[in-house]
Amino acid sequence: MSHRTESTTETVLQSEQSVEQAWAIVLAAARTSKTLAGATQSSRFSLGPDGDLVPIPSSQSSALLTWQPGRGWRLDVSHDDPRHALIDLYLPVCSATAASPITVGHLGQSLDGFIATHAGESQYVTGEENLRHMHRMRALSDAIIVGAGTVAADDPLLTTRHVVGPSPLRVIYDPSRRLGDHYRVFRDDAADTIYVCGRSQARAGENRVGNAALVPVDDVAGNVDAAQLLKILHDRGCARVFVEGGGVTVSMFLEANLLDRLHVAVAPLVIGDGRPAIRLTPPASLRDCLRPRYRVFRMGGDMLFDCDLRGAAGHDDGSLGHPVLARVI
Repeated sequence: MSHRTESTTETVLQSEQSVEQAWAIVLAAARTSKTLAGATQSSRFSLGPDGDLVPIPSSQSSALLTWQPGRGWRLDVSHDDPRHALIDLYLPVCSATAASPITVGHLGQSLDGFIATHAGESQYVTGEENLRHMHRMRALSDAIIVGAGTVAADDPLLTTRHVVGPSPLRVIYDPSRRLGDHYRVFRDDAADTIYVCGRSQARAGENRVGNAALVPVDDVAGNVDAAQLLKILHDRGCARVFVEGGGVTVSMFLEANLLDRLHVAVAPLVIGDGRPAIRLTPPASLRDCLRPRYRVFRMGGDMLFDCDLRGAAGHDDGSLGHPVLARVI
């Protein structure tokens, strides 16, 4: 083997190790935040040998993370640390608690703003790294929401498989009850599942659709009341909710001002026409359009925009320690 090949192999292995270490820290931060929700003082942590975060004295300089009451996690590793970008991306999600929950929407779209062709072909608009990102978000989330169109088009499992971590509660959003019970999410027992439809679509005494629990929610103009759905999930202890798709479902939560963050992965692909990503009631003036604070992360050939929608709502107080703009490329 040539010196160049040996060097390249070593670099790849080091990169993979950095990703594994960073992801272990993220998972530990997500677990630990649930025990720190009532803390009144800052605490500094390093990673213990068992994969959990362990508190360290403030005099030590080896801290990876600091928990800040009322603000969440702060990342203490330097920007040139190879683990920095991956940890930094997920810390806002890890910082959520029952008292301060988070709802994150996600879309993967082409350069010209489409998530699928008119025929519904969407696998894969974005690349492998964004697929892995979605599985990381599943692992960090207590519940994942997808619309009926996503289930009908892809018949997804909605479990965590491409990374280490738990699978979330699967929430199938189908206001008009168009889905049959033959889809995999209704037939397997890989994760708990609830099927949400309009109250007018539920029959008296009915409480199951396949293996999924049926949850009727009030109808609002032909749609389910998204705020009521979110409250149901919060009451079940779901502090981290991931609205994975598709465009109609994410747009509904966005228009109802129920998303705290929006992840939009943009792929170097031009579809020409198809199913649009986000569709909202347009404001009268461009100056009234949503212009959130954001960060940019490279994911293979795609670019992920991590949009802080609460920052756009006037809470420009440095919440969670994020600057107005930071590009991580």
